[in-house]
Amino acid sequence: MKLMEIWLVLGLASVSIKTYNVMATGDKTECGWMKSNIESFNLWSPLAREKELKAFFNYNTIKQNKPILANLFDVLYTKEEREANLDVGFRGRPAIGSAVMSQVDLDKLDQDPWGSLIKQIQGETGSGEKPKIFLCGSIFGGTGASGLPTIARLIDNKLKKIKVRESVQTGCLFVLPYFGFSTPPGEDPDGVYARSEQFLLNTEAALRYYVTQGQEIFDRVYLLGNQNFSKVNFSIGKDSQRNNPHFLELYAALAARNFWRDSSTAKGSVVLMTRQKNGTVSWEDIPDKAEVQPELMNATRFAFTWLAEIAPELEEAKKMKNTRFQRLAPWLMEFYQTGSRSGGTKPDFSDADQQEAIGIINNWCQDYLRWLYSLHQCEGDNIALFKADAFPPNKKLLGDELPDLIIGDSRDRGKKSRDTVQKLKNTLKATSPGGTVGLAKSVYMASRI
Repeated sequence: MKLMEIWLVLGLASVSIKTYNVMATGDKTECGWMKSNIESFNLWSPLAREKELKAFFNYNTIKQNKPILANLFDVLYTKEEREANLDVGFRGRPAIGSAVMSQVDLDKLDQDPWGSLIKQIQGETGSGEKPKIFLCGSIFGGTGASGLPTIARLIDNKLKKIKVRESVQTGCLFVLPYFGFSTPPGEDPDGVYARSEQFLLNTEAALRYYVTQGQEIFDRVYLLGNQNFSKVNFSIGKDSQRNNPHFLELYAALAARNFWRDSSTAKGSVVLMTRQKNGTVSWEDIPDKAEVQPELMNATRFAFTWLAEIAPELEEAKKMKNTRFQRLAPWLMEFYQTGSRSGGTKPDFSDADQQEAIGIINNWCQDYLRWLYSLHQCEGDNIALFKADAFPPNKKLLGDELPDLIIGDSRDRGKKSRDTVQKLKNTLKATSPGGTVGLAKSVYMASRI
């Protein structure tokens, strides 16, 4: 069973799919130790050409030929709303987004992503599989509040038309308000942009739509929000909207995981995310803790060990002559051969593809720890998962801190005292493949506790 994920840009922060896929599929480096392959489509927008509401609806033509209809348009939308550039999103106005989204016709969208998506669903249902569609987005702004329910309805209608709806499960994550901002001085008070004081009103309207008209669309709905609003910088939208990662993004990913793994077919169920204590997130608040905690711990210890110990020694090895290579780090000889020992089955350390793979893994580890550190900095919340002070951005990481990375580590003192980077490196053994890929796999497995 596959999870069909449509990550529409509906107010949620995006992740670096490119970096992940290079690690997962490997390309030249074949870093296949990350299990899941994520396929992404080109970005899609209902505003392919016209970037203003009035142009999208041919307002000037309507005003000339159907003045009564144009007068109604004038009542529903102000002059500023009609002329606002929507290339940055729907500017916190669900009424604008709903009007645009409702004009989308999936029957006429043969290009990606819709054409490929529908064909893939048809192919999987035709072979007896039961694909899943998971939509997620914030519903307190404009783009998400209007787009999420509307796109869901369009997909639902399309699946019914091609007679596969009963074979497809559709889930949805509604992200409720969790951040706010202040409008900067000098900004036009009558301008068309999102206002955080309207978030709760937008949320109420979107949820009311779900209860009255959209409930039958989804097999399962997840609701996710936060009492403590993080402060973010004001932005009209698009590239200037760069919010720091938030711990709710982890919960959003776990919601998708739950939907994918749960085989329950109860239609219309609603899942609420909760925690034991307001203002704190501990391991006890993580869904499916028994499975999720070990994987998060493993990934964190791997990224930390790689950047603190492995990457520096690999960098130092580039500067050394072959005769000193082994004395620097004997474990290196498990995975590489040097120019003086060419002709073996192991790849040469100096090969361009091996050095490229090192850079790719360095980037992934840096991105991961930067993301994890940001999750622990959410204003008003104490995120008690990892000792994030050990890996802030741009800090030299110390391998000695490896045993204490996990908050609430229940291992006894003896096990923690034996949990050293040196012991970890002594266990590194090459299997297949060798080289940088094999090294990364070995470090990853050795980091598990």
